[in-house]
Amino acid sequence: MRVILPAGTTETGLIDGISAAGAAPDLMEHTPSADVEILAYGEPTVAPVTPVSPNGCPTPAAVTRAVREVVDFDLSVVDAGLAQPTAAPTVDLGVEPGDDIRESTAVPDAAAIFDRAHTYGSSLPDDELMIGETVPGGTTTALGVLTALGEPAGVSSSLPENPIERKREVVDAALEASDAAPGSFEGEPVEAIRAVGDPVQATVTGIASGALEAGINVTLAGGTQMVAVAALLRHADVDAPLSIATTSFVADEQGDRLGETCSRLDCELTVTDPGFDARDHVSMNRYCAGEAKEGVAMGGALALVPDDRFDAVLDRFETVCARLGIDGTADDGGDDTADSEPEAEHEP
Repeated sequence: MRVILPAGTTETGLIDGISAAGAAPDLMEHTPSADVEILAYGEPTVAPVTPVSPNGCPTPAAVTRAVREVVDFDLSVVDAGLAQPTAAPTVDLGVEPGDDIRESTAVPDAAAIFDRAHTYGSSLPDDELMIGETVPGGTTTALGVLTALGEPAGVSSSLPENPIERKREVVDAALEASDAAPGSFEGEPVEAIRAVGDPVQATVTGIASGALEAGINVTLAGGTQMVAVAALLRHADVDAPLSIATTSFVADEQGDRLGETCSRLDCELTVTDPGFDARDHVSMNRYCAGEAKEGVAMGGALALVPDDRFDAVLDRFETVCARLGIDGTADDGGDDTADSEPEAEHEP
């Protein structure tokens, strides 16, 4: 199995009140670069941050890395608008970081990104792919494109309390700046991304579209951000079978809405519970409390784990956390995590 991870940034992630990254904008732009290094090497190498919250909740990249160390999978990282360099090998599609969606245009070259990504996806030799993402601020842009397409789906958050009303305010302002309204871009997915999306969406949608047209089985590894990608694909008249694989944390937050939306978009849904509640480890406790939930292909990676290997994944996750400087026995917010960098939000 090959996991493809488009990684990028959008200035939307800097908007107050929608992302845990907003308190540390100078760190947020490094987070996707750190994520791909963790997934590739097991820890940040060049990136100057370790994405761990003050409460000891690490980036979902740590979970995906733990899975990779147990079951192994091929990895291809795509630069989908990284603001800072990364030591991990990347596929360069010439993508620039995204603008604030409250500007008149969020992704000026959305069509060109989609075309280049489509060519890349159609050229892959694989029989099946998983496509994930890392882009702080991504559920706000997901809500933007879903609204622009006229889709009623909601979005999740890596924060325990989802600031959904704040996100709706941002999306309303974004649509107004683009002289658009809900449903204005029905059947025009690339224009929806151009107006109120982010470059990672254009990249993921292009890769998935090209791969599906080439007869490759595609699983979108993520939560409500991947629901937005599925909607973009369906509005692009891509009717090939499509799957979404996410975590129980997203499914529990979304309730029946997630399954209903996947059914409406004709997507098979796989939900995996990693069993974090079986361990008394600070990082697993924070996930169970509602932090992070999804990102960096976490749900898709967990779906690759055989039932009899989950204990090994949990053991390995503890090892990865220790590598990232997290003492698993530390109390929430205790001194053992006080030196960690604030975590940029990994929005499902």
